[in-house]
Amino acid sequence: MTSIAYAMGQGGAAGQGSGGFTAFIPLILMFVIFYFLLIRPQQKKAKEHREMIGSLKKGDRIITSGGIYGTITGVEDNTITVEIAEKVRVKVSRGNVAGLAQASQPVQPAKGKDAEKDKTG
Repeated sequence: MTSIAYAMGQGGAAGQGSGGFTAFIPLILMFVIFYFLLIRPQQKKAKEHREMIGSLKKGDRIITSGGIYGTITGVEDNTITVEIAEKVRVKVSRGNVAGLAQASQPVQPAKGKDAEKDKTG
């Protein structure tokens, strides 16, 4: 009985030898899918963040990774000075800037009810 099982095992292994490369095709396809769905978008987002940090300038409104909104009042190599309230300034590492809340633009005065009345009549 043992000799029959041994003989069957030899025949099955001989048939598997010809399809060695085809076993790697699913692994290659999985890597391609992971690259396009996970790796590439993450690299693109990191590149955009580096460019945004490099282009920070005085007057930009930012949000830090801690959720604090403020206006940039000073820029140095690795740190920026952020005014978070009137006469309250903190130094923050450039890497802790999560994004721009609003680019530096001149603030326009809010329109009151009187301005609306002038337009209508």
